[in-house]
Amino acid sequence: MHDQRRHTAEFVGMQAVVADPEMQRLFELVKRVAMTSASVLITGESGSGKEVVARAVHHNSLRCSRPWVDVNCAALPENLLESELFGYEKGAFSGADACKPGLFELAHGGTLFLDEIGDLDPRMQVKLLRVLDGAAYYRLGGVRKVSVDVRLVTATNQDLKAAVREGQFRSDLYHRLSQIALSVPPLRERPDDIVPLARHFLASHRADLDFSLEVLDSFRAYGWPGNVRELRNVVTQAAVLASGAEIGAADLPEGFGDAGFCDRAQNLAMLDQMEREAIARALEESRGHQQRAADRLGISKRTLQRKIKAYALVAERAVMVAR
Repeated sequence: MHDQRRHTAEFVGMQAVVADPEMQRLFELVKRVAMTSASVLITGESGSGKEVVARAVHHNSLRCSRPWVDVNCAALPENLLESELFGYEKGAFSGADACKPGLFELAHGGTLFLDEIGDLDPRMQVKLLRVLDGAAYYRLGGVRKVSVDVRLVTATNQDLKAAVREGQFRSDLYHRLSQIALSVPPLRERPDDIVPLARHFLASHRADLDFSLEVLDSFRAYGWPGNVRELRNVVTQAAVLASGAEIGAADLPEGFGDAGFCDRAQNLAMLDQMEREAIARALEESRGHQQRAADRLGISKRTLQRKIKAYALVAERAVMVAR
């Protein structure tokens, strides 16, 4: 078996495999950037590893012993995102039975990571800019201003410069967020990461298995439109289906490597996004009441909770104090 340790690191509870020279250069840059107080904007395709880079910024910073908090801006509707970021007081709205600090407060002294920042509503863009400029803010329904010390890291798979030109994203907020800009290359542009990543994912399921040479060649030749996330899914399925001493071509998902496989992978990603948006809408319409949201969706509350966790739709799961 192959030793993955020299390629593997862990950043705030998330493991990273960094074997390709391009990624090694990026993580060396991350170490230098982390020691500053500048806001960091991370760009890259969906599934390419932007969150790992964000966690590495926190891990290598002077704030590494302070809270790490993350939230996906695309996963929550505007009114829920506002209450998650800034908190609310008891009685601020129906169902607010107790006061709740926002993610900015929970991240005080540490790092707040806002994923998919390009999906932020224009009104929220204004509020976020004010906080980043040092202005104190009110919790929803609050009468006392809150001041925080937070290092902001954001990420997006969108072209924010184009969004600024089209008037969909504020130029002043863009410049405030991108004091330091980091770009994560897609998996197809870092071929030396493919096999180490595949073996890393396989070891978490079947440490006794390896891939055949034919499979490794097919992995290297494939374009991976879904990037690292797609690679993990392919390896997971192969590990479950494998019955021999190694994973062969027959153990890979049906049609892997065919011309239409990329299209199917992209379609599955679109379905995931549609499901995420449907759950977010149901939560908004039910004011966050999970049983009512589950009833709207026609699923059990347990299934809803599992999907909420998978799609990072609940802010509480995002809070972690680095140790």
